[in-house]
Amino acid sequence: MATNAGGGAVDPAANPFLTIAEIGGDIAWIVDLPGAALRYVSAGIEHLSGYTPAEWRDPASSVAPVLASLMAGWQARLARFNAGDRSRARLVRGVEVLHRLGHKLPLEIISTFTMDSAGVPTALVGILRDVSQRRECEAGRRRFASMLNHEFRTPLSTIDGAIQRLEVTGSNADQSTRARYRKISNAVDQMIGMLERYLSPDVVVASGTVARADRVNPRRLLEEGAQQVEASGRAATLALGDLPDSVRGQPQGLRLALKILVDNALQYGPPEQAIALVGTVSDNAIMLAVQDRGAGVPPGEEERIFGKHIRGSNAAATDGAGLGLYMARSVVEVHGGVIEYMRHAAEGGSGTTEFRICLPIRPVTGKEVASAGSSSDNSGNKY
Repeated sequence: MATNAGGGAVDPAANPFLTIAEIGGDIAWIVDLPGAALRYVSAGIEHLSGYTPAEWRDPASSVAPVLASLMAGWQARLARFNAGDRSRARLVRGVEVLHRLGHKLPLEIISTFTMDSAGVPTALVGILRDVSQRRECEAGRRRFASMLNHEFRTPLSTIDGAIQRLEVTGSNADQSTRARYRKISNAVDQMIGMLERYLSPDVVVASGTVARADRVNPRRLLEEGAQQVEASGRAATLALGDLPDSVRGQPQGLRLALKILVDNALQYGPPEQAIALVGTVSDNAIMLAVQDRGAGVPPGEEERIFGKHIRGSNAAATDGAGLGLYMARSVVEVHGGVIEYMRHAAEGGSGTTEFRICLPIRPVTGKEVASAGSSSDNSGNKY
């Protein structure tokens, strides 16, 4: 039997709302209307706020201002409800209140009206939820995004400044050289745009909040990769195998990782040969592979190419900053997966270059921050 703030009894079995809220660790409360008297608050409120349920009930106690902040605007909300406006019947809002010990406590309040048989609101009921951990996670994501953004922007700014100086001082350069300068400058602009879209602190924080999508269709990812190849005027083949329709993952990030692999295949694969996008399932993991008929990575450089600002020794004649695979591997490892490079030999000296994203299939909820053996400095361009 639970005890309400005034000392009376409230039977949780008679009010499943209380039982459901308190099992989940939230603080349930009931305020009678129209007098706005606190009829019930979970006993856990004392652990949360430092004040006992009786102190929450007492208008003369020091917790009265805290209660007022939680109830702010209820009169106007009730008036709108009684006038037929149901838009704020259920309300979710965040507040910061002072704990008894003096520190600020971030809370999420979810509340709604309960009504009698005539449809007249008789109580405002709700839950209080401590969102301190959520705030800390958001702050951590923001710090991580700021650090990663800075890591990318610093070399990009150096490249951008250098190419601008070359454009200014190289007025006598031939047309092909000037075109190369412009191509480098455009590539820097594209990278900066990608940082804004995928790695800005606001985007990273938003990806961990209500708007976050945590499922992705791997078949659709490969289909989009094939569309990217065809949009460039090249041929693509698509084999989806027995890929599932949905796996856990952040769509924007995985889309970026696969796009980088397709970009590399377009850049280094022979134009006359089709690029293959292949999906398979093996040992509770999915594999998303991009294959081309290019020369591949020189022997001994297979792991090195994933380093920051590292490119293959056979790529000197091709524009690139050595950041593509560095970014792609970072994204994939956050999902608990890996990126693998393979070279498949064939008769006649030709062969197939394959970059493969391997992602675990998780049948239950939960997250892995990174795959075993991952490094903290782990993303680059193909060659």
